[in-house]
Amino acid sequence: ADNARLSGESSQPGCAAPNGIKIAVVGSGPASLSFAGDMARRGFEVQVFEALHEIGGVLKYGIPEFRLPNEVVDVEIRALQAMGVKFITDCVIGKTLAYNDLVEMGFRGVFVASGAGLPRFMGIPGENFVGVMSSNEYLTRVNLMGAGRPGWATPVIQGKRVAVVGGGNTAMDSCRTAKRMGAEEVYIVYRRSEAEMPARVEEVRHAKEEGITFLTLHNPVEYLADENGRVRAMRLQRMELGEPDASGRRSPVPVEGDIVEVLVDEVIVSVGVSPNPLIPNSVEGLEVTRRGTLAVDDDTLCTSIPMLYAGGDIVRGGATVILAMGDGRKAAAAMASKLI
Repeated sequence: ADNARLSGESSQPGCAAPNGIKIAVVGSGPASLSFAGDMARRGFEVQVFEALHEIGGVLKYGIPEFRLPNEVVDVEIRALQAMGVKFITDCVIGKTLAYNDLVEMGFRGVFVASGAGLPRFMGIPGENFVGVMSSNEYLTRVNLMGAGRPGWATPVIQGKRVAVVGGGNTAMDSCRTAKRMGAEEVYIVYRRSEAEMPARVEEVRHAKEEGITFLTLHNPVEYLADENGRVRAMRLQRMELGEPDASGRRSPVPVEGDIVEVLVDEVIVSVGVSPNPLIPNSVEGLEVTRRGTLAVDDDTLCTSIPMLYAGGDIVRGGATVILAMGDGRKAAAAMASKLI
């Protein structure tokens, strides 16, 4: 995604004459930025509402600086501003403003790309101990809130022996970030073998090059704490691969009685995310799938409510920056054809 232009040809002037039609965008991640750019080029008046204090969504809070420098994102945001896109921060659609408020404010179309910011946990004993947190929280504190920069007061635990639970790209970002935050020993704990890891091969390679220890075929079953309630160790169940599951990957099966204890002082849980529930729960008549994602028409990305479109992780449940950007462009084309 680093080389992709987030807003298409955002540095090119060629915008259509303003048509006076107001469009609202919920969230400011990759789907929203590509949607906003395409709509602004077509002459629409675009306002982007962001819940956090900075624009960029997952590009800012999720992807570490060493993979995607914030300045690269800021260049794109400034290009959109030059095209007339307005950004409103610290505004939570579904709380600060309701969907009906947007309609009353004169917005003729709304694009929702509020992401999948709800972290999942495993539901095992000890997950509430101090020092156990989601990758969302960890990466947001470091990437967006300056915890990794000198002179910033954002609190974040800086463990010396850190375990990251999971095998996806976010897990790789988390373990490499922990290394940069001063950890002496960092483990990736993953219940399948390396061959089944969903992370990109190059992300795994980079983690290994940086000295991350891979504990594959291990699954946490419990965290242990010291007398102050701070995590001090994890108990790992050794696993072996059984028959393939519905996704075609071989299912991990516990090896009876084979449990090891590993000393840790920080655990980052990166076992997936769920769609942000704010919009699905706050808009009456909005059709939601059983996974909590917004149901959309495959061709247009329109939801069950006319002129309310959606894309990115709130529809996909978790995907890449490139796919989210594609959703933004597809929704922009569909919405524009309805309005012009």
